[in-house]
Amino acid sequence: MPRADGRRPDQLRPVTLTPDVQRHPAGSALARFGGTHVLAAASVEEGSPPFRGEAGWVTAEYAMLPGSTDRRVRRDRSGPSGRAKEIERLIGRSLRAVVDLDAMAELTVTVDCDVLEADGGTRTAAITGGWVALARALAASGQEHALTGQVAAISVGVIEGEPRLDLPYEEDVRAEVDMNVVATSDGRLVEVQGTAEGAPFDRAAMDALLDLAVAGCEELFTLQRAAVELPRAAAPATSVVGV
Repeated sequence: MPRADGRRPDQLRPVTLTPDVQRHPAGSALARFGGTHVLAAASVEEGSPPFRGEAGWVTAEYAMLPGSTDRRVRRDRSGPSGRAKEIERLIGRSLRAVVDLDAMAELTVTVDCDVLEADGGTRTAAITGGWVALARALAASGQEHALTGQVAAISVGVIEGEPRLDLPYEEDVRAEVDMNVVATSDGRLVEVQGTAEGAPFDRAAMDALLDLAVAGCEELFTLQRAAVELPRAAAPATSVVGV
């Protein structure tokens, strides 16, 4: 059955990764995955947590802004919600997977991911755009040697028995299986979050979804490289549109 937006089952939404959209952070990027837009800003501070000793640290924060959905999201006045904390930890783990923290100077890089528009896949867009912001920040701080690779993430799922890539909200809410996959550019997996929303799924279904996700991440790695290779004088500029 055709998807509502006309895409093939294995096709990403139109994706753009725009670096250096903010002047003040050491690195920033706006990640657009169809109707999902996430702003990632990487700030660098002197010092790192005591448990890191003389090594560096990379962490993340995540928030849905009030106008990001059809109903106003309340600001987290009393601290992030349980969902936000879980996503923050996922983003941080994902980004640290491709950073040699022991090779970093004693610095802390905080990647703030704010959802401007939500239409499914906000955490995966945050990781993918967050890597661009992190790469820019490390380069600006003379720490590019600590970056060991790329990391990207994408959602996959089974809708009406069909495996599909990069789910918008209208597919995500009715998926029989919903999965988020975080992968590195050298072919390894950082995290796989998969859930059966109805009947359990078998190993063959999981393998099909993983293959779909890894192929999608390969496209995202190409977009990331195009974004970070842009000279700062040329930014802000959109890298490449994936269709």
